[in-house]
Order: sequence, then C-alpha cells, then structure tokens
Amino acid sequence: MEAAQSVFVESGYHAAAMDEIADRAHVSKPVLYQHFPGKLDLYLALLDLHTAELPTLIRSALESTTDNSSRVAAAIDAFFAFVERKDAAFRLVFESDLTNEPAVAERVDRMSAQCASAIADVIAEQTGLPAEQSLMLGVALVGMSQIVARYWLQQGVRIPREDASRLVATLGWRGMGGFPLQGEQDQPE
Repeated sequence: MEAAQSVFVESGYHAAAMDEIADRAHVSKPVLYQHFPGKLDLYLALLDLHTAELPTLIRSALESTTDNSSRVAAAIDAFFAFVERKDAAFRLVFESDLTNEPAVAERVDRMSAQCASAIADVIAEQTGLPAEQSLMLGVALVGMSQIVARYWLQQGVRIPREDASRLVATLGWRGMGGFPLQGEQDQPE
C-alpha cells in the first residue's frame, strides 16, 4: 500500500503503472494482482483508508475539549496536520486526477459530508440552530479548512503550521462566536 501510494502521489493515477508499484513493493506483478484485481481497486483501497481517517481526526479534535473556541481550533488544525503529513495522503483525497470516476467522487463526497456532519452536530448542540443550518455552517468550515490548508502547503510553508492554523481558527471562531449558545437566545438583555 505504501509503495502504491508513493507512485500514485508522484505520478497521478493515470500515469501510475502497476509494474512500478510492484517493483517498489518488492513483489511480482502477479502477487500484486492477487491482492488487487486492478489499478482502480488498489487506488480505491488507499482512498478508503484516507477518507476514513480524516473524519476520525475531526471527531477526535471536536471531542478533545468542551471549549468551543478550542474545538474550532482543533478541528481546523486536524486539516493542517492531514495535509502536512509526509505521505501526502491529501493528494490522493483532494487532488486526484481521477475525480470524474464515480467511485472516487462518492468516497471524497462521503468523507467531506462526514466531516461537515460531525461539526454540524456540535454547532446544533451548542447553538440550537436547525440541522440544515448547522450543516451549512459545518460545510463552510470544512471547505474553508481544506482549501486554506492545501494553499498553505502549496505556498511552501512560509508561515509555521501553528500560526497558519491559528489564523484560520480565529476567522472561523469569530464567525461561529456570533451565534449565541443554546439557551442564550431567550435571555433578556
């Protein structure tokens, strides 16, 4: 799997060759095909691994504290940590040259929805906003975090990760901080 991931990250799906993956894995091509009937199956196995990982990181970040400002910061930092990893798993997930393949799109969309849903659950619980509004805010935070974290990495990490993550978390928290906590809406001023 590691050998396949490095080839897919370096070459992209279309240019990756099963021969090269087998060579890097130090196995014969027939052995590779015993485990994965085709290149797409191997790619999807890697994608499954990483698209399951990011929602888990987000949920862990959200569960790491009860302080909402810290929750926002932890969730955003989870995206930065994911894109900063040396294995470049984020490229398989977010920058695939196979996005038109329905099986790939479905996995990436499901992962994004899981991340947004986890965030939306906390927003709904804390603010009392309806589910559809909470989900829209969750999608917004996920989209912002993903795009900015990838931009940060593409710029050559000129801003330390902690600073970059904090900047985005401050923006996210200031926006989320504008929504009153559950029960505060009915309080007289």
